[in-house]
Amino acid sequence: MKKILWELLAGTKGGTNRARIIDSLKNRPYNVNQLAERLSLNYKTIKYHINILEKHGIVISESKGYGALYFLSKDMEDNFTTFLEIWEASTVNDNHIYTMKDKIASDVHKGLIHH
Repeated sequence: MKKILWELLAGTKGGTNRARIIDSLKNRPYNVNQLAERLSLNYKTIKYHINILEKHGIVISESKGYGALYFLSKDMEDNFTTFLEIWEASTVNDNHIYTMKDKIASDVHKGLIHH
């Protein structure tokens, strides 16, 4: 899982959007349209990233088609701290530096990614 997360978050231009999707799905399921509204992104952009995350076992859905709800996979839930560590290590841009030193992962994810 760690290698997959590195590739999906730090190794590609879409890593920020994928991280925002993962972060959003930590607390509750969303469908693609809800994620698009929540994250202020285009429906097709969210769908593209959801498909990649689903292909790699990061998110799952019990149904297909419009309105399908997406959840974090059990494996992703079990590795959420790894996600936070990778995101911290890979996220530095002109405006923000995200740190998690001495914080509990479950408290950090709420403020880690700006919505």
